[in-house]
Amino acid sequence: MLITLLTDFGTADYFVGAMKGAIFSVNPDARVVDITHDIPAHDVQAGAWTLLAACQIFPTGSVHVGVVDPGVGSSRRPILIAQRERFFVGPDNGLLSYLIDPEANPRVFHLTNERYFRRPVSATFHGRDIFAPVAAWLTRGVAPEEFGEPVANYTRLAALTPVEGEGGVVEATIIHVDRFGNCITNITRRDLSEKAEAQGACLIINNQEIRSFRRFFAEEAVAASQSTDELFAVWGSAGFLEIAGFRRSAAGLLKAERGQKVTLIAG
Repeated sequence: MLITLLTDFGTADYFVGAMKGAIFSVNPDARVVDITHDIPAHDVQAGAWTLLAACQIFPTGSVHVGVVDPGVGSSRRPILIAQRERFFVGPDNGLLSYLIDPEANPRVFHLTNERYFRRPVSATFHGRDIFAPVAAWLTRGVAPEEFGEPVANYTRLAALTPVEGEGGVVEATIIHVDRFGNCITNITRRDLSEKAEAQGACLIINNQEIRSFRRFFAEEAVAASQSTDELFAVWGSAGFLEIAGFRRSAAGLLKAERGQKVTLIAG
């Protein structure tokens, strides 16, 4: 079984290596994949988005560990989610909430069985002492019920769903800005059909209109007579509509950031 790791730890310190050591101490045969350790410090929402984009690609049986945990050592709970033969382990602070599909009958457990923790448990490093060992024990076949009591409630971030207005207007949001400056919105095909797009849909952000839709970034590659400041929309690999520029940062051109409002007017 695979174990994936996502944290805000970076790679300059010993933290990621220590988590892997805790995993291999329980299961030397575990396979560990790093999703990223460059989530901005304490940025739970950025971690939640990245988990959503990445985890859907992995096979059933995978165990996904997320640690963006500014509340470590406090009353926030460590939890395990079992859903569709996949497992998610991390803090109950919303980091795992985008992964939860209520229609999949997810089971959520409060991690309390210290038998499966590394001892002693540090108040400041649950990633090493709770989350990593629990993930490793899961790969050895321990049932989710063994780790603690089921819970019915868990912390959720605000839903990613845009708000529908009147006359085909949708109020959306930029939910992530990637390293290229592409602005990823929470618009999906549920909000904008291919037919509506072809009929002339328009995005408005910071009083700028975006009417160009492309299949890939280099489509209609910039000619000498064209401005490199032209912005366009493109369907990203995670299934969300992105605002991009050809070899330019759309976020920089728009002076936009995560949380920025985007208005979609269907064609």
